[in-house]
Amino acid sequence: MGLINSSLITRIQRNHGLEHATIHLLSRRNGNLSLVGRSDWNGFTLYGPVDTAEVKHAAQEALRRLRQGEAELAVHPRCGTVVATTGLLTGLAAFVAISLDASRGRFRWATIPAAILAATLAAIVAQPLGLLLQERFTTTGQPGNLEIRNVSVNPAGNLITHRVETVQ
Repeated sequence: MGLINSSLITRIQRNHGLEHATIHLLSRRNGNLSLVGRSDWNGFTLYGPVDTAEVKHAAQEALRRLRQGEAELAVHPRCGTVVATTGLLTGLAAFVAISLDASRGRFRWATIPAAILAATLAAIVAQPLGLLLQERFTTTGQPGNLEIRNVSVNPAGNLITHRVETVQ
């Protein structure tokens, strides 16, 4: 069994998918909600100002809807996978554009527009690619035997975190 098929990776993918589905549902109920999530093999943590009862209800509803086949809820456009894909591709595109010109002997400021164009095109490609990477590798919309064990809150000053613990 390879690393990508290990039970630990599968647990993280399921929790990551549940995290995204929960954020989708919370965002639909609260239009201007700003949340950040982080998943691991034991569940996920949400960072942001949201009511604990809403988190619990959204997580349970998200799990139910994933089980009913709404796998698209597991993919989120503001996921770190999309951000990382965009950063990698835009940086690489700009580097290649500048390097191609620098191979002629020296850096020229006239290379900057080509680097900007290359980075912009890479950013356009990165969005659908990042979503595809999420769907195929970093999340799953198939929760399997995933169950929510507990939802807890940890207010620390102005930062409110909710921990959604799962078992599989």
